[in-house]
Amino acid sequence: MRQAKTLMVQGTSSSAGKSILVTALCRILKQDGFSVAPFKAQNMALNSFVTREGGEIGRAQAVQAEAAGVEPSVDMNPVLLKPQAESMSQVIIRGKVDRTLSAAEYYHYTATLLDVVRDSLTSLRSAYDVVVIEGAGSPAELNLKDREIVNMRIARMARSPVLLVGDIDRGGVFASLVGTLALLDQDERDYIKGFIINKFRGDLKLLQPGLDMLESRTLKPVLGVVPYFRDIHLAQEDSVYLDERVGHMSGDLDVAIIRLPHISNYDDFDPLEEDGCRVRYVTGVADFGSPHFIILPGTKSTISDLHYLRRSGLAEIIVQQAGTGTPVAGICGGYQMLGTVIFDPHRVESGEESVLGLGLLDAETTFHPEKSTSQVKARVSTDFGLLHGLRGKELTAYEIHMGQTVTRKGVSAFHVFETPRGNADHGEGTINARGTILGTYLHGLFHNLGFRQAWLNSLRRYHGLPEKQSAAVGKEQQYDRLAALVRGSLDMPAIYRIMEDGIRG
Repeated sequence: MRQAKTLMVQGTSSSAGKSILVTALCRILKQDGFSVAPFKAQNMALNSFVTREGGEIGRAQAVQAEAAGVEPSVDMNPVLLKPQAESMSQVIIRGKVDRTLSAAEYYHYTATLLDVVRDSLTSLRSAYDVVVIEGAGSPAELNLKDREIVNMRIARMARSPVLLVGDIDRGGVFASLVGTLALLDQDERDYIKGFIINKFRGDLKLLQPGLDMLESRTLKPVLGVVPYFRDIHLAQEDSVYLDERVGHMSGDLDVAIIRLPHISNYDDFDPLEEDGCRVRYVTGVADFGSPHFIILPGTKSTISDLHYLRRSGLAEIIVQQAGTGTPVAGICGGYQMLGTVIFDPHRVESGEESVLGLGLLDAETTFHPEKSTSQVKARVSTDFGLLHGLRGKELTAYEIHMGQTVTRKGVSAFHVFETPRGNADHGEGTINARGTILGTYLHGLFHNLGFRQAWLNSLRRYHGLPEKQSAAVGKEQQYDRLAALVRGSLDMPAIYRIMEDGIRG
C-alpha cells in the first residue's frame, strides 16, 4: 500500500509560526511536483472552515490545503476543539460535533481518539506523496505529555522527522530551543532533525554566533532563519494574532470590529485591510471612536458575548451609532445579536430560555442542538442601501452556526443557489429598510474580490468619499510569495534529505 513521506513541524510555544511554515512547505512541495496534504491531529481554534462534505475543520488546515492545491478534508484535522463560555470546549470529531467537555474531562478522553487520528493519518498517507504534519503548542508540556495526541505521540505514530521552530521576536529563542530539547525524552530528541528560527528582524550576521553555539551545544543543524513579514496576508489560526497584530493606522474607511470574548472566524475581515481600510478591533467604549462601518463578528458563545456587550457599554454605543446612520453588519453570531430576541429552548448555550437582542433587525433566532455546516454559492438579491448596485453579484461562502434565524419585516440580502449537494433556492440574511443594517450567516463574504470592492465603494459613496479600485493581491499570489520567502530562507536540500531519510530503525 502507498505510504507517503512525512515531515513534522513542532514549535517551542504557541504562535511560534508552525501554521505559516506548514503552509509554506505545502506550497513549496506542490511547486516541486509532489502531491501534498497538511495534517494536524488536534487543533484548538475558533477560526474554522467547512469542507465540501459539510465537515468542520480548523481554518489553518483549510489554508494549508489551499496552498497545496488540494481539497480540504476532515482527515486533515480529525479533532477540533472550539472553546466556549464557562471553560468548556466543543469537541468536533471528523468534522461533526461529538460532545462538550471541560479541559479535565477532555484529557481523560484523548486516549479514545488515537484510533480516529491514526485512521485519518493513514488515509492521507495512502492518497498523497507527502504529508506535512503540524504540532500544537510545545512538545515539552510536561503535565500533558502522557495525554497529548498532537506532538511527539504523532511523530512516533507517523515515524516522522521533526523540525523545531522558535520565535525569535518574543526573545529567548536559544533558551527555548535548548530547553525544549532538554525536556524531551532521549528517543524524542532523536526525532528532532533541525531548528528553524522564525520572525527574525535585523542583521543575520549578528545572529550567526548564536546559531553556531546552538548547533555546537545540541549537535543539530539550524535549517534556516525566516524573516518577520507583514506584507503577506494569510488567515491566522487563533486570537493571539489579534494581540500581536499591527493594523493599518490610515485608510479612507474606518472599520470598527467588535472584539468579542469568544470571537471566531475573524479572518473574514482580513481582506478589508488588504484594500486599505483602517481596521480596528474594539474592546471598549473608550476606543470606539466614530467609525464609518461597524462589524459584529462571529462568536462561539453568542449569549455570553451579548451579555458582555451590555456590561461593557458597547451595546448602547452600537445602537446609538446605528440610529444616526452608521452602517452595521453582523456575521453569524453577530447576526443573531442584531435581532430582537434569541431563544435557547434546549439550553444549547446557556441556562437562559431567551435573551433580548440589540433590536437593530426584526429577526428572531432559535438555537437547536444540531449545527448547520455547509459551503454555499450565493448572489446579492437586493439593490438598495449599502447593496445598491450589487444585485446579482455572485460569491462563495460557508455557514457554521447552531441557530436558525427568521425575519418578519426584513428583506433577504442574498439568494443561495447552490451547495455541494446540488442546486438550492432560498433567501439568506436580512437587511433593514434603510439598507444600513445587514445580518448574514455567510462567512467569507469579503474574500470575494468583486463583492468586496463593490461593497466598499458603496460604503464610500454613502459617506461621500471617492471610489477606489482594489489593489489586493490574490490568494494564489500570496501563497507563492510566502513560498518564495521561506524557500529562500531555509536549507531546502537539507530538509528534503531529512524527509527522504525519515526515522530509521
